[in-house]
Amino acid sequence: MNYIATIGTFDGVHKGHQFLLNFLRQEAEKRNLLTAAIVIDKPSTNRLTTRAEQDQLINQLGINQILHFDFDSICRLTAVQFLQLLNEQHNVEALLMGYDHRFGADLQDFEHLTKTNAPLTIIKCPMTREVCSSSLIRQELLQGDIDHANQLLGHSYSLTGNVVRGNGIGHTIGFPTANIQPDPHKLIPKSGVYAAQVRNHKEQVGNYKALVNIGTNPTVGNSHITIEAYLIDYKGDSLYNQTLTLSFAHRLRDEIQFHSLTELQQQIQNDLLQCANLATL
Repeated sequence: MNYIATIGTFDGVHKGHQFLLNFLRQEAEKRNLLTAAIVIDKPSTNRLTTRAEQDQLINQLGINQILHFDFDSICRLTAVQFLQLLNEQHNVEALLMGYDHRFGADLQDFEHLTKTNAPLTIIKCPMTREVCSSSLIRQELLQGDIDHANQLLGHSYSLTGNVVRGNGIGHTIGFPTANIQPDPHKLIPKSGVYAAQVRNHKEQVGNYKALVNIGTNPTVGNSHITIEAYLIDYKGDSLYNQTLTLSFAHRLRDEIQFHSLTELQQQIQNDLLQCANLATL
């Protein structure tokens, strides 16, 4: 069976992407076609989603096929040449374009492609009501506005990583933390203390609310950024070498340097109280 496809980088699979992909499904039903998301992979840091996260989010929208293309391998192809490749090698017979999308080495838009001898049917997606872009979401995360970033994403921003050994200070003050080492290409939100949901990839551990500190922990004199999660009410075994996903809900405060560990303990108690009062966590 043939496909109707749409093209993009889809970093974050945010509300704008979701609108486009949902419209793609509607057009596919009208034409009795399968759906395909053509993902252009560009080397970058500060990514909103890893490839695995991206594919999972796209699949959740009911897209039949995801095709990844390395940008360097196709960057010299004109738009028409790329469409020919999709048609001949991947059975794509129609393309849905975002209202302001351009692609190909010649950066062609919808208006130009409809006037050329393109090998596919070209369809234009209408504008969304809400302005949304991956770059705007990155900006909000770097400024610490996790609420607005999540609103634009349509889902919670998350970091997934293995639990590695830290300095053990959390244990000594009664708040043992799991130190997360995320994918090096993922964007790390602004330093501070966050309320989050934590999912352990071992089924028996389940989901927990957590306080997450991003920063250098100036009270104990770290020199590098760490991501530490205190899992509220978790009484299980050590989490070392396990994989956790942190889904950020709210930013509670800036990171603070305290005069003593006692002051730090008191502040964590206040943070836990604030976390408990959050309706959406």
